[in-house]
Formats: sequence, structure tokens, C-alpha cells
Amino acid sequence: MKQNQTRAGHLQRPGTTRVLGRSGAESVRRTVLPGGLRVVTEEVPGVRSASVGIWVGVGSRDETRPQAGAAHYLEHLLFKGTARRTAVDIAQEIDAVGGELNAFTSKEHTCYYAHVLDEDLPLAVDMLCDVVFDAVNAAADVDVERSVVLEEIAMRDDDPEDLLHELFSAAVLGDHPLGRSVLGTEESITEMSRSRVHGFYRRSYAPPKMVIAVAGNVEHTKVLRLLRKAIGDRLGGEAAPAPPRTGRTRLPKQQALVLEHDDTEQAHLLLGCRALNRHDDRRFVLGVLNAALGGGMSSRLFQEIREQRGLAYSVYSAATAYADAGTFSVYAGCQPDRLGEVAAVIRDVLESVAADGLSEDEVARGRGQLRGGLVLGLEDTASRMSRIGKSELNYGRHLSVEDTLARIEAVTADDVAELARDLLRRPLTTVVVGPYENVDELPDSITRPDQTRKAARS
Repeated sequence: MKQNQTRAGHLQRPGTTRVLGRSGAESVRRTVLPGGLRVVTEEVPGVRSASVGIWVGVGSRDETRPQAGAAHYLEHLLFKGTARRTAVDIAQEIDAVGGELNAFTSKEHTCYYAHVLDEDLPLAVDMLCDVVFDAVNAAADVDVERSVVLEEIAMRDDDPEDLLHELFSAAVLGDHPLGRSVLGTEESITEMSRSRVHGFYRRSYAPPKMVIAVAGNVEHTKVLRLLRKAIGDRLGGEAAPAPPRTGRTRLPKQQALVLEHDDTEQAHLLLGCRALNRHDDRRFVLGVLNAALGGGMSSRLFQEIREQRGLAYSVYSAATAYADAGTFSVYAGCQPDRLGEVAAVIRDVLESVAADGLSEDEVARGRGQLRGGLVLGLEDTASRMSRIGKSELNYGRHLSVEDTLARIEAVTADDVAELARDLLRRPLTTVVVGPYENVDELPDSITRPDQTRKAARS
């Protein structure tokens, strides 16, 4: 798709439309409506579906401590009813057309989305706008959903891998909103009143913070007509779109070791460090490094730990990027008596890659994995909707598929080696969830890794 050099979304004048890219019959357009609401569409004439997403630039990092979990609470609550529809109405209307209606909350944004046949686009737009802009948030529904959210927290605590990732975020990012759980805490949810969650909703869900993304067999002008009909009374004023999150955050000191006792059959291990934010130009290099190091069956970690030694069934690496922070981590689940060896191998692999980088073949496979994932995702209108919605919200700009592929292809083994020297030598945090009562029961490669490696070399 040919890139059209246009202003960032938050700088575009309300009431105007810009073409952001074209490729044959496919095109991406952006309109800024009065009041700062952005509408981005990707027209894909060859499909029979449409995906609609309302992206709100508000997540758990925007909560105060008493509000912890409010953004996720709303994800549940908004589907409980509006001035025009009950929860039953919402469920029955979307089921009647075989569509999907759902939502998710992250630390920096919330998305409400629908996936329907193209002919049912009017219903999807009307229903999503009704749910997001005109939710009632009745006190009785707040009480009902409180039990549901508390059950979700309990389920998270019962899943060692999910709990491990929550503990890792808290350990690496510290007592910062990014380090806190999206779900909130049992205490904050128990004390969440209707006035607190509804106040968060009214203050946070403002058109300048929103992006409506639509992809599929759609027409931009038709989408605009549908939106004006659905929310026309809210389209007004002089507000401009909110700019993407940027800046630098001051994070507390990270913890070196966290142990959570859990009477499990496996030991669950996460090793990681602070990494790049999403505005860092090296993010494509990190994507290739992550894919080659622990992103697939041919990755260095998978081969070393599972294929060559049979130490673990599941092992992978992951990179998470926020506006002003990021993390990189390696996960492994293994038998408790193998935890020490697994930890030692992971550290050895990270040290080796930090010192010598990855081979040309490994980097090529990493690039190929990223390219394939990107292109295959274009087969799905929901993935296209997610791509344009997140790009607008996070960057205010849209990198075409061709340009993205070129950025991936441009990553070299030297680029990966340079980033690995920086990233993989940063202080590591180790988190363990498993059948260990105290730290003294953990193997030396966990509690005293430096001494263990020195002893092994002597």
C-alpha cells in the first residue's frame, strides 16, 4: 500500500478527511469529526465481513489506587445495558446476525469491537456506539459484575502462568501504574462503588481520546453517515484529538528475585528486564531479536532447552512495549527438580547472544517469522481493524504494510547484535511460582547466579 505523507491524526483539522494509503482497490482513510473523534477505515472490497472497533485511550495506568480495576470493570459493565437496550437485547441482537461482540482492556487502552457480515455493519455501528457512549452503569449491575470480576481475579491467581506474568510486571516496573494489574485488587474491586466507576467512565470516555476503526467491505462515507446517525448529538465543540502518549517515566527500582509459593506440579520461571518503549526506532530490531531468540520452534531458546535437553515443554520469549517503558522476558515451565538447570541454560543463552549476537540464519528466520505473521494477519478484517486502530491511537500515523515489511527486512545481524549487547546485559529480574516455601529452597542458579557461573567455569 502506497504511503501518503499526511499530518498526524491529532494535528488534522476537524471536519477534514485524508487518504492515508492505497493499494489497488484497498484504501485507508481518516476523518476527524467535530469534537475530536477520529474515524479510520480500511476498505477491503474482496471480503464479506466488517470489523468495527471503538478504541479508548484509557487503561489501567490512568487509574488512581482507589480506582484500580475501573477500566476493566467498565469493559464488563458497559454491556449490561443502555438507555435503549438491556443486556439481553444486546446479546440477542448480535446473536441474531451471527456476529461477535466483545471488549478487552490493557494498561493503556480499552477496545470494544464487533465482527459481522458486511450487510450488518449498521447494526454493529449502532450497537457499539450505544454501548460505549450511552451505558447506564446501574448500581445493581455494578454489584452483579463485582462478583464476576472477583471471580476473574481468583481465576488469575489459580493460573500459575498468568500469576507469574502479573508478578513480573510488578517486580520490573515497581509501584508504578504500569506495574499494577489491569484487573485491580480484591480490595479495590470490593470497594468499587457505582459513583466511582461511573465517574471514571464520564471523565475518561471523551471523543478526543477515542478512535473508531472499521475494516472490511465498507465505504468510508457510509461509515461516517452511520456514525453521525448513532452519535450525532455528541459531535461538536472545538476539542482536537488527543495526541499519542509520549514522554519518559521514572520507574522505581526493580526487584531482583520474587518467589510465590504455589502447590503446583510444575515450576514456572520468568527472567527478564526493562526494555524499549514503543516509540523507540529500534522496535523492529527488537521484534526480530525476540522472534529469533524465543519466538518459535527454531528459536535459540526452544532448541537449547526443549529440543536438545528436554528440560521443558513450554519456553518462549516476549517483548512488551508501552508509551514510555517496556519489558523483555523469557518464560519456561518445568519439573521443580529441573528449575536450576533451566535457569542456568536461559542465562547462558542470554549471555551468549549479548556477547556474540545471533547468526545470519537465525536473524533471517526471525525476519521471516515477523513478515509471515504480518501478512497472514491481513486475511482477517478483525486484524486489519486492530492494526489501523492501534496505529492511530498509539502513533497518530499509519505505516503501510509495504513500509513495515521493508523496515523488518532492513534489520541486520549487526543491528540485532548491537541491541542484544545493550538489552541482555541489563539487570535481570527473576520470578518463580512453584512448590517452594521460601527462597532457601530455590537452586543456586536462581539465588546466586553469578557465583554459580563462576564455579562452573573454574
